[in-house]
Amino acid sequence: MRIRTGFDIAFDLLQPTPMILMLSVHPTRMHDLLTPHVLTFDPWIPTREYRDDFGNICHRVIAPQGTLTVSADFEVNDSGLPDVIEPGARQIPVQDLPDEVLIYLLGSRYCDTDKLSQTAWSLFGSSPEGWGRVQAIVDYVHERIRFDYQRADATRTAHDGFMQREGVCRDFAHLAITFCRCMNIPARYATGYLGDIGVPKDPAPMDFSAWFEVFLQGPQGPAWYTFDARHNRPRIGRIVMARGRDATDVAISTNFGYAHLARFDVHTDEVV
Repeated sequence: MRIRTGFDIAFDLLQPTPMILMLSVHPTRMHDLLTPHVLTFDPWIPTREYRDDFGNICHRVIAPQGTLTVSADFEVNDSGLPDVIEPGARQIPVQDLPDEVLIYLLGSRYCDTDKLSQTAWSLFGSSPEGWGRVQAIVDYVHERIRFDYQRADATRTAHDGFMQREGVCRDFAHLAITFCRCMNIPARYATGYLGDIGVPKDPAPMDFSAWFEVFLQGPQGPAWYTFDARHNRPRIGRIVMARGRDATDVAISTNFGYAHLARFDVHTDEVV
């Protein structure tokens, strides 16, 4: 399957402003590119690329005063298969987890495990360990939170989402991740492109999507598995851009000064 995807984003700036942009496809999907993946800046500005501690591709720029447009348009090869379902995947005891995975058991900026640990154990303590427990968490979060683009809040934590019962895809992911961590299941945040492929077309303007991954013992060994508490169904055509502890680590832009998001267009479509 060929997927054409990309974005067109514009920032209005009152003065030259340093920024970190995380708008590239994740390195694990680079081998699937069918056309060049290039970030285009208007006006042109110098950029420097680096990898962060989670392996994501970042670009450092100094955005000029005025309007800066960043865009990309490219095609990706995809298997066309939905997210893997592995009901027999088992939970790995904490003492047997790899060192580099332990960070995904800890609380983070938006995943306030200290506030939800008791709730998690009361809700999911009797559920079967492993895949069944993660699915029970996803089912609960899917029903608990009402999706509403108009109720997006960049400061909402998992506990806030649990109490307010509304939010956007990042809030579904944060709450599910937090419950998993409370139950000693490593969970990490992921963001990227997710078009309406194989599902009815969503009339709302497209955004980058958020989902999460858990570390379980599968039939071929330990592996990260994809879950999506907002949609709660296997989806086709996920193109990951970045992974981290929560939304803090994968922000599409981090501005060291005021920057107004003036335009935000994302597209992801199957090429037929």
